Amino acid sequence: MLRIPIVAGKNRLLLGLLCVSALLGTGCKKKVDVSGAPEKPAAVRIAVIPKGTTHEFWKAVHAGAVKAAREASVDVVWKGPLKEDDLKSQVDLVQSFTAQGVSGIVLAPLNDTALAAPVKAAGDAQVPVVIFDSDLKDKSYVSFVATDNHAAGALAGERMGKLLNGKGNVLVLRYLEGSASTTHREEGFLEAIRKFPGIKIVSDNRFAGATTESAHAASENLLLAQNAAKGTVNGIFTPNESTTFGMLLALQKAELAGKVHLIGFDSSEKLLSAVAAGQIDALVLQDPMKMGYLAVKTLAAHLQKQPVAARIDTGATLLDKDNLQNPDIVELVKPNLAKWLDGQ
Repeated sequence: MLRIPIVAGKNRLLLGLLCVSALLGTGCKKKVDVSGAPEKPAAVRIAVIPKGTTHEFWKAVHAGAVKAAREASVDVVWKGPLKEDDLKSQVDLVQSFTAQGVSGIVLAPLNDTALAAPVKAAGDAQVPVVIFDSDLKDKSYVSFVATDNHAAGALAGERMGKLLNGKGNVLVLRYLEGSASTTHREEGFLEAIRKFPGIKIVSDNRFAGATTESAHAASENLLLAQNAAKGTVNGIFTPNESTTFGMLLALQKAELAGKVHLIGFDSSEKLLSAVAAGQIDALVLQDPMKMGYLAVKTLAAHLQKQPVAARIDTGATLLDKDNLQNPDIVELVKPNLAKWLDGQ
C-alpha cells in the first residue's frame, strides 16, 4: 500500500501531482509520441512473376526490374516457375502474393486464359497488376508492357522471304499452346511469308515445349518428318530462345546448319556465336531489360496515382551478321546484368 504523506502549505499540491504521475507511470505501458513526427509509410512491395527463371531473357528482365525498383524506391520480390510450362506454380504464386497483400504484381502470364481469373481476383482485392511480355484475353489489368509481337514476327517473315528470293519451302516450329506472345510472333511471321507466292509453308502446327531439350527433340522429329536431309526444307522460323537453340542443335547434328536458313528469336551467347558462324541468319531481338524496367516503373507510377498508358511497346530489332558488332546491338544483347543482380 502506497502512503502519501500529509504536507502542509504550498508543497502539498506539488507532491500530490508527483505521486499521481508515478502511479500513472507504473500502470500504463503505452508511450505517447509528442514529437509531432509523422509515421513512416509502409514500404511499397511489388511481386514480379516471370514465366520462368532459367533463360537468359528472364535474367535481363530481372535486372531491369531491380533497376526500376531502386529508382522508384520500392521493394521488388522476384519469384517465378523454374520451367516455362509450370502453369500451376504460376497461378499459385499470383494467388499467394494476392493473399499476402503485396502492393501490386508484375506478371508475364504463361497462358492467356488460365491467368485471367487470378489476375481479376488480385484486382478485386486491391492488388493492381501490370502484365508484361505476353498478353491476357481478359483485360482487367492496369497496363500491358511488351514487344509488339505480331510486328516482330512479321520482321522475321519479311527477312526470310528476301533470303529465299521469294521461293522455297518453309516451316515454323511453334513454342507452347496458350502462350500469347509466341503465338503472335508465329502468326506475324506466317502472315508476312504468305505475301511471297513462291514460298510454301510445309509445317506450322508442331510445338516445341518449354525447354531446350524438348525443343531439340521436336526439331529432330520435324526435320525427319519433312525429309530435310534431302533438301526439302529451305527456311525455318523459331519464336523464342529455347526453340531457336533446340532447332540449331538439331540442324548441327544433321549437318544442315548454315545450309537451311534459320531465323530465331531472342539471344544468348550460343545463339550469337551461331550468327557469327553463319548458322543462324538473323535473330529478332526484344529488349527484356527495358521490359522489366518499364513494367515495374509503370506499376510504381500507378500506385502513386499517376496516369499510365494501357499499352507500352518496348520495340524489336533484327540482328544479323552485318550488325552484330554495332554498339547499340552489343548493348542490347550484352547488358551489364551483374550491376543489378549481384547479391540477388
